[in-house]
Amino acid sequence: MENKPAIRRLLPYLYWLGGLLILYFILNLLISPYSAGISLTARMVGKRIGEIGSFLIGIFAGIGLIEVYFYQIFFRQPKDAKSKTIIRSLQTLLGLFMTLSIFAFFEITDLFRSGNSILGGIIRSPLSLFGGLRSIFTGIGLDKDLAGLIVSLILALAAAAIFYWIQKISKPRVSKLGLPYLLILPALIGILFLIIYPFLFEIKLAFSNASLGTQATKNAQYGLIYGWENLVTLFTGKVAKDAKFFEVFGRTILWTVINVIFHVAGGMALALLLHRKMKLQGFYRTLLIVPWAIPTTIAAMALRNEFDSRYGLFNILLTDLNTWLVGISQGTLNVPLIGDAFNWLALHIGPVSWKQDPFWAFVSVLMANIWLGIPFMCVIILGGLQSISQEYYEAAEIDGANSVQQFRHITLPLLRPILTPAIILGVVWTFNKFDIIYLITQGGPQEKTDILVSSMYKAAFSFYRYGFTAMFALVIFIILLIFTLVYLRASGGLKSSTE
Repeated sequence: MENKPAIRRLLPYLYWLGGLLILYFILNLLISPYSAGISLTARMVGKRIGEIGSFLIGIFAGIGLIEVYFYQIFFRQPKDAKSKTIIRSLQTLLGLFMTLSIFAFFEITDLFRSGNSILGGIIRSPLSLFGGLRSIFTGIGLDKDLAGLIVSLILALAAAAIFYWIQKISKPRVSKLGLPYLLILPALIGILFLIIYPFLFEIKLAFSNASLGTQATKNAQYGLIYGWENLVTLFTGKVAKDAKFFEVFGRTILWTVINVIFHVAGGMALALLLHRKMKLQGFYRTLLIVPWAIPTTIAAMALRNEFDSRYGLFNILLTDLNTWLVGISQGTLNVPLIGDAFNWLALHIGPVSWKQDPFWAFVSVLMANIWLGIPFMCVIILGGLQSISQEYYEAAEIDGANSVQQFRHITLPLLRPILTPAIILGVVWTFNKFDIIYLITQGGPQEKTDILVSSMYKAAFSFYRYGFTAMFALVIFIILLIFTLVYLRASGGLKSSTE
């Protein structure tokens, strides 16, 4: 292999160095003019970085210990009867300790309350052990945070020593299931703490009277009666300030149906166009995903300004169009019927009160979300079109099928396995599309552009009805779950394209 010149070997490092220097100078130019009001010190920054670092190290260390624990269960076996007793006893104790630690975490975060019973004491035993050891170190004058860090290290080293001992008194064994379980274990842990636990907590909160008056969950009461009251209030009372559930639900259905229809139809049309051979095909495909690539917050804030009554782009264009129509109808065009038509257009086409009129406010958020959503559907459908073999179309042409028949009997059936999950995702995302509504209209005017999720947000963070909001979220989840099951059954989306 030919040796590269020294300059070429150094180029990647020079690029990185140059990029970091450019970033430093840009940040310096942005921060320096406003540095007079910044009170950050190196000590404060170091402390915060240390806190974040210890948190991340704790997570990785915990996952690593769990991985080693299950690795030894699957891939190590005792050498003899005596080592089998020792290993199984240690593994049982470690498994029990980890399980109790998880339940203790659930209890201190108020998922359930075991009180001062014997069971509660057993569940809290890992915390009691941790607290007792930390008290020993704080008793000799150490800081509380430092004592906690030392105790964590001691417990981690103790677990590592146990794993090392198990490794020494065991021998390897082959396991077909071990590797898949070890690979999926981190994801299962993430799902447990990031999805299952919050969902269970939401269900518990839905059957409570938690609100600002009960200091959130601190003094809240739980029971079926509170869940029933929240459910009745949701369907018969006000979901936010003045809006009723079924009024907002109907608007949410209309919002979802219009958006998804335009997303699928527009995405399909653009995908079919981009699937054809053309010059600059890659450029057009890249250009198409720009609305999808822009962060939704930035796009929504920009579009909100474009819907301004006086200075927005849309009203400027409508004003210019109205001026042109007036000039045509009153000046150069005097043909009776055509002139009357242009006069009627001039009377009905003009600047719109986008933010003051409920109808046009709803149209504005529809326009914004349709523009943002079409690229995603186009990319998905385009990928599906590229996976369809051209042999099907060649055979259809030989049989005399025209373009419409090919689209109906070849393209659509073969796209079904791709369209079904895309449509379900589109419905779920659009049904819960909070950011566009909130950033452009804030649900106004008079809550006439609110959908269920934006009304739920107001119930939680404007009126502080936490138990009611949890029940509200649970009802939304059930609605979307029912839709998904019905749609999958009706469309046959889980079947393969060849069935």
